[in-house]
Amino acid sequence: MTRVAAVDCGTNSIRLLVADVDPVTGRLVDLDRRMTIVRLGQGVDRTGRLAPEALERTFAACREYAAVIKEHGAEKVRFVATSASRDAENRDAFTRGVLDILGVEPEVITGEQEAEFSFTGATRELPGHEERLVVDIGGGSTEFVVGHRQVEAARSVDIGCVRLTERHAPDSPATPEQIAAITADIDAALDLVEETVPIREARTLVGLAGSVTTVAGIALGLDTYVSSAIHHSRISFEDVERITGELLHSTHDERAAIGVLHPGRVDVIGAGALVLLQIMKRIGVREVVVSEHDILDGIAIKAAEGAA
Repeated sequence: MTRVAAVDCGTNSIRLLVADVDPVTGRLVDLDRRMTIVRLGQGVDRTGRLAPEALERTFAACREYAAVIKEHGAEKVRFVATSASRDAENRDAFTRGVLDILGVEPEVITGEQEAEFSFTGATRELPGHEERLVVDIGGGSTEFVVGHRQVEAARSVDIGCVRLTERHAPDSPATPEQIAAITADIDAALDLVEETVPIREARTLVGLAGSVTTVAGIALGLDTYVSSAIHHSRISFEDVERITGELLHSTHDERAAIGVLHPGRVDVIGAGALVLLQIMKRIGVREVVVSEHDILDGIAIKAAEGAA
């Protein structure tokens, strides 16, 4: 077993996993797994730059994570940054800050690399070898990956929950016109995905990240977020459709009262749920398999393979 630390820095959240990993089988034993909402992508879609306050929130989380990594004595640290830092003109300031705090340079990966990490983390432990579509709904982008045990086709498109909320529905509840605008963006992105990824051929839809796991928690009737209950749960199309409608038509305070919903997702969960719903409509599946193992686990597995 190799002790590794993996950091996934996205548009909305930054997450840490310290784990012992078998580089041959990919089996992970968690030592510490945590998430902080930092909203690094605040305003990036509009300005093209990372906001100073967003950078400071992110660096504060990095300082906390550095202490955890040191405490556990990780042999290998890998820091991956995704959509927001890809899009930003001033991403050098982000890179320098992370390097100063954690001693590793963040890898600003492409959407296709992001998709491969997500597929590895989500499917390594799933039984069977059927064709799967893995969908990772992030803050700035969503990744689509089709494959059996290996990636066969992948595409990243800019329909994350933060990006769509800031672009079309910054206030709540969303109006019919705002919902229509978000839906149009999602459907146009799905058209792009289908140019290169055969998403309709997959027999199983696997959904990753906070928008999907939150919808699952609501569907399961959880009062608080319970990872073990959410992991590998199967949520029906009917539940996703009902919950998406409720989230889009509720006020900020009504959503904030949902126990399973992280405070940092209150304003963006409606758009994230709508992305999931439109994907299910497009490919015609009746349920989504929800995975708590995602890009973060994929980064850890790849880090262990590199250290082996």
